[in-house]
Amino acid sequence: MGKTALLDYLAEHASGCRVARAAGVESEMELAYAGLHQLCAPMLDRLERLPAPQRAALRTAFGLGSGSAPDRFLVGLATLSLLAGVAEEQPVLCLVDDQQWLDHASAQVLGFVARRLAAESIGLVFAARVPGEELTGLPELSVEGLGEADARALLDAVVTGPLDAPVRDRIVAEAGGNPLALLELPRGVGPAELAGGFALPDAMPLSGRIEESFRRRLDALPVDTRELLLVAAAEPVGDPVLVWRAAGRLGIRAQAATPGAEAGLLEVGTRVRFRHPLVRSAAYRSASLQERQDIHHALAQVTDPKIDPDRRAWHRAQAAPGPDEDVAAELERSAGRAQARGGLAAAAAFLERASMLTPGPARRARRLLAAARAKRAAGALDATLGLLVAVEAGPLDALSAAEVEHLRGLIALVQRGPSDAARLLLRAARRLEPLDADLARDTHLEALWAAIWAGDLGSPGGVGAAAEAAQAAPPGPEPTRAVDVLLEAFALRLTQGYAAAAPLLTRALELNLALDVTNDEAGLWRWLAGGRAGAIVALELWDAESWHALAAVQAQFARDVGALVHLQYALNFLAMAHLFAGDLSTAARLIDEDRLIAEVTGNPPVGYAAMALPAWQGQQAQASELIEATSRAATARGLGRMVSFADYASSVIYNGLGRHDAARNPAWRAFQRDELGYGPYVVPELAEAASRTGDVELVRAALQWLSERTRAAPTEWALGIEARVRALLSQGDAAEPHYRESIDRLGRTHVRVQLARAHLLYGEWLRRQRRRLDARAQLRIAHDMLKAMGLEAFAERARRELQATGETARKRSVETRKVLTAQEAVIARLAREGLSNPEIGSRLFISARTVQSHLGKVFAKLAISSRGQLDQALASDPATELK
Repeated sequence: MGKTALLDYLAEHASGCRVARAAGVESEMELAYAGLHQLCAPMLDRLERLPAPQRAALRTAFGLGSGSAPDRFLVGLATLSLLAGVAEEQPVLCLVDDQQWLDHASAQVLGFVARRLAAESIGLVFAARVPGEELTGLPELSVEGLGEADARALLDAVVTGPLDAPVRDRIVAEAGGNPLALLELPRGVGPAELAGGFALPDAMPLSGRIEESFRRRLDALPVDTRELLLVAAAEPVGDPVLVWRAAGRLGIRAQAATPGAEAGLLEVGTRVRFRHPLVRSAAYRSASLQERQDIHHALAQVTDPKIDPDRRAWHRAQAAPGPDEDVAAELERSAGRAQARGGLAAAAAFLERASMLTPGPARRARRLLAAARAKRAAGALDATLGLLVAVEAGPLDALSAAEVEHLRGLIALVQRGPSDAARLLLRAARRLEPLDADLARDTHLEALWAAIWAGDLGSPGGVGAAAEAAQAAPPGPEPTRAVDVLLEAFALRLTQGYAAAAPLLTRALELNLALDVTNDEAGLWRWLAGGRAGAIVALELWDAESWHALAAVQAQFARDVGALVHLQYALNFLAMAHLFAGDLSTAARLIDEDRLIAEVTGNPPVGYAAMALPAWQGQQAQASELIEATSRAATARGLGRMVSFADYASSVIYNGLGRHDAARNPAWRAFQRDELGYGPYVVPELAEAASRTGDVELVRAALQWLSERTRAAPTEWALGIEARVRALLSQGDAAEPHYRESIDRLGRTHVRVQLARAHLLYGEWLRRQRRRLDARAQLRIAHDMLKAMGLEAFAERARRELQATGETARKRSVETRKVLTAQEAVIARLAREGLSNPEIGSRLFISARTVQSHLGKVFAKLAISSRGQLDQALASDPATELK
């Protein structure tokens, strides 16, 4: 259709720019970062100028150094920094052809970079038949076919002889305005064939007809030239040294390149390039199977096993005439290296190919099962199901059959809903009990977790059945693993209540906090459901510090291993921890990261924190719309736990607005369900809404529930909320010591949003006691804290209460919130803390150049000229204080 021609036009007219090019190659789609390496290879001399974490991530991604799997987002930031550094000297134009054939990791990173281009002198243009999901949201130009008049003119320009009008009309109609078709279809076709309309089957797709035209042109070339083109087609990197070395082994002389170049099909320079991807396809497909195997064998022989072992293994696999355990084992080792670099899709491809070359059926099934695990972890769920069908077609031992059912359960949790997943996982766990006690207990935990997700929307008694099955499972190994203690604690909590489970919950939390993320158990813990459950345990025990610490570790671990689905859940836990600490800007950034991962993987955002943030901010319209939509979708999918969270978010928005009657019912619904880990969220909302609507029995129910927790887990957070609930129940002066205790205890925690609300409730009580001066002091603190954190509805409540005492809330001397954008405000605060532009860029996933541009705007808006003045400028505005 002319996409490549448009890229060539851009390259030719980009005067004064450094042009970097890459092209997706179908045979390299499973090699992680192969496309990105194409683009960045000429710039790697600047690698040492990148910050150390970015440099290490890019080196590991490109196989230039060893290390754990690089954070995909850190690779993206490193790529952005690398391009931005080059662009400081000369504008950079990056042209990426055939994006639909880029490997997934490269497409993700380049889409990430494209969304963050702002002040940099960088252009990034993709050409694709159908743009991948990785490019969602970027500006698009749809390249349509030529109009009929232009199509006729182009056809007349390439047809040298006379052409009857009916034949011309047919050619133009069949080409559909495709300029390459109009140029290529007439070539190599004699007048008689033209008169007959190409003598090609009408049913052949246009791309097939164009490829057939290229094949005819290839057939006219000398034999050694055709062989050289086949070598180049099988060597996707376009490395001329490798191509000529392989050609030499096959006896192809250097002169063989000339006819191909004269025919306009192949260009050999610093890179080997075909006129069009369909030329490569035609050259490769025109060869026999034996010819292809010979070519790949030659390429494998000339590929350095130390520098590029994975591509050598791939060539050896393509050259293998049949099962070959030596080649299969080499592919399996390549899979391990790919997975270490975060290339789960590549690892799955290597394992799948290895299984095809495995002589023994049992080992073949094992490798297919390993490929399925890798694809599932990478988020390719439909492809995983396809592999599982292949696994089941072969001979399966009992353990492998149980593992297949285990994987099906994990996929069902995402695709079909938690109720189906719980059933499949429970069945798999029971099948695993006599075969692998460790894996059985891990699977019981996942089954229990799925049943918890389903909640009261799942099968009747589903949670209880899963918990009882977990309790009946064979004991775990010695020494006791954290995952085993957690399984027992959750099962006990769900069958016998909080008091019985509290000691085990405490022990599970201690073990989890003590885990070393570099050992195997940590990998299992964080990778599987236990990773999310650790934060749930911290919330069950009202331990704010452990909640934040575990969420942060889980997020980092998920990044390290490239487990993006798990990362989404960890980001939501971490965002909620930051929200409760009053750091809404960081919470918003983490929520955006969840959305970005959802775009990249095609999976939905987790959405918990995205509901809570606008509710706490007092954005009623946005919050209500999101809550209603999420609740409907969650109900349809059987996600009872998500419905409960939506009820909690509703209670927050209405309590903030002072509409306690509207807050009470959703808070009560969420409270009744008693979801694991939701107590710290729900109980404060229920107690406040019930007390303000005169429902004393509900407040007492909340206090009774909370007192059971504080007896077992007397943290400052839990005791602070308990004191507040007691204050709400107390009459007259008896309430005051409880309010003071609540403020004192919450002041020793990081839960600043609840501390601010404690000041608000105490101030409201003081005003009702007609103690105006005392009330003003508490309400002023509440207003300033709530306003600074961005809790607008609660801050407005404080403002109204202050006004009722006869005082007006103080005006801000600089209306920064109205002047600075959200990102400018975050950058300004980080700069005030002393972070450099590259350090700020690393935090926010933007380049140092973009940070510099934003700071310039901040200085102009605040009427300052240096970073040293930021402290004073921001301190004068509570809305920008970083808590």
